[in-house]
Amino acid sequence: MTGSAAPLLQLDRVSKRYPRGPLALSEVSLHVAAGETVGLVGESGSGKSTLARLALGLLAPDGGSVRFDGRDPHGLRGRAGRVTRGRLQFVPQHPRGSLNPAQPAGAAVEFSLQVHGVPRDERPRRVAELFRRVGLDPVLARRRPHQLSGGQVQRVAVARALATGPDLVVCDEPTSALDPASQRHVLDLLAELREQEGLAYLFISHDLGVVRRIADRVVVLRDGSVVEEGAPDRLHQDAQHPYTRALFAAASAEELPHAAPVP
Repeated sequence: MTGSAAPLLQLDRVSKRYPRGPLALSEVSLHVAAGETVGLVGESGSGKSTLARLALGLLAPDGGSVRFDGRDPHGLRGRAGRVTRGRLQFVPQHPRGSLNPAQPAGAAVEFSLQVHGVPRDERPRRVAELFRRVGLDPVLARRRPHQLSGGQVQRVAVARALATGPDLVVCDEPTSALDPASQRHVLDLLAELREQEGLAYLFISHDLGVVRRIADRVVVLRDGSVVEEGAPDRLHQDAQHPYTRALFAAASAEELPHAAPVP
């Protein structure tokens, strides 16, 4: 974040507990500035997905506050809610499960356009344009999800997120289910879109090696609390918390392979 500009996304001392369950988050503070990529890293059960749902307005915190561009995304309804949901989008870990297997892949992108008011006669052109922007041949929009590779389906999810012209995209483990070559393609795509569109990302992963390649800043989450935060290279060279050091040790020492032709 530069100057005195307020962050685009601000979580301030947020806590969340599920009924009859353990404390998911304990006074977590995190911000994402416009155009910034913040990596949120932690093992399974650390609270990453709960934080993502809070950031997206899908959950309300039990304590603390969540603000997107100064407003609570959970409390917005009507037109204000639609506008905010358009500006704040999501790319899931397993996008195939969020697509209707009986419909063409392009239908999910077209539905986002419909919800946000794009006229029917403009939607096919916009779907084709969005597929091209994520490196997919528009002909793939007519295929069912099971006819696409994992990397292609993940690109469809990115196209669906882009359909509403977002300012910030929450990416929840978007490469964890992909082979290394497809991981590299998706990371390269996200970096390219950030450069072209000025997007901000909250990039969630258990793999510090992946996050280090894309994030400006890394927040390390353990058992629902932030244990360390800083620039990726600084953490890699001089992590102060033993948990952060353990995460880096667990990350693969090898770089992702050079991108092959898009699968």
